[in-house]
Amino acid sequence: MKFIKTEISDVYIIEPSVFGDARGYFLESYNQKKFEEVVGKTSFIQDNESKSSKGVLRGLHFQKPPFNQAKLVRCIEGRVMDVAVDIRKGSPTYGKHVAIELTGENKRQLFVPRGFAHGFSVLSDSAVFAYKVDNIYAPESDWGIRYDDKELNIDWGLNKEEVQLSVKDKNLTFFKDFETPFKF
Repeated sequence: MKFIKTEISDVYIIEPSVFGDARGYFLESYNQKKFEEVVGKTSFIQDNESKSSKGVLRGLHFQKPPFNQAKLVRCIEGRVMDVAVDIRKGSPTYGKHVAIELTGENKRQLFVPRGFAHGFSVLSDSAVFAYKVDNIYAPESDWGIRYDDKELNIDWGLNKEEVQLSVKDKNLTFFKDFETPFKF
């Protein structure tokens, strides 16, 4: 398992060792000891999975404290553009983002720490997306930032007419109007 630093401190790309032959493959998707040696102590309490069709864009989401969450995300099947935006006030990378293509083939994962907004877009016909979280889901703390915010300038890998959003995601706030609850 290889941990790759990104341009934003505390956000890591994780590449598992994949062992394959004509029968298929095996990989270790999570190892607490190895994870804590690099990233630090994180106690994941729940695993989630979603399936989405091409053009679905989920995000940019986060939960306000005290229900903020760190996430370890991966694409099991298909292709997604995964994005983490630093929303920690005082951070040297505040408002910057990491975008990485996660696929069922490359088996990469992204660790998204607390204090980041997160989202993904589906680039393939469909995608199965899985993630671990370290805190419970609290609907009253659920919030987000518009995916198409000009200040953030995120390339989701889709044409605007392909994008499929939930009603909630259509009504999220723009970054310039956003007051972050997170400190660096």
